[in-house]
Amino acid sequence: MKKQVCSKVLVLMCFLFLFVSIEAQSCKPSGKIRGKKPPSEQCNTENDSDCCKQGKLYTTYKCSPTVSTHTKATLTLNSFEAGGDGGGPSECDNQYHSDDEPVVALSTGWFDNEKRCLKYINIHGNGKSARAKVVDECDSTMGCDADHDYQPPCANNIVDASKAVWKALGVPESQWGGMDIYWSDADD
Repeated sequence: MKKQVCSKVLVLMCFLFLFVSIEAQSCKPSGKIRGKKPPSEQCNTENDSDCCKQGKLYTTYKCSPTVSTHTKATLTLNSFEAGGDGGGPSECDNQYHSDDEPVVALSTGWFDNEKRCLKYINIHGNGKSARAKVVDECDSTMGCDADHDYQPPCANNIVDASKAVWKALGVPESQWGGMDIYWSDADD
């Protein structure tokens, strides 16, 4: 009888642990913002960037999926140069970066209140790997305003990369823009 009770308790504890682990890995939307029409010529559409649409609701996130050694993400294209579609200078160092430098912006949850600033990540895609420095946040909580170049909030699973990263992954330029990848923190 005592063995039976112990094994039931053990099964119940395993089930609760699994449930809590799964729940901790989920990332639910934190809200929505309503799009505003950008003033004339205020939304930079370089690299096929989207502009907010008047009245459209955009989902926002304060979190991102759990980071692992094999974190699934979407790689997008961004220019970190002055006048590029990235908007202002990078949040981590208040600098602009050449499109020839392998740099990225991470979704808000992964950016983790600047904890990944100026650290490196490994990106795996197209059968190749690249190493890039985190210099900015791809804001998942705000958008559709001048501070965000009138672009919608980022999804919660974005690695927004310079042209140098796309080149390092050997992706033909005609296919730049959006690609499924995996990434992990690099050992510095």
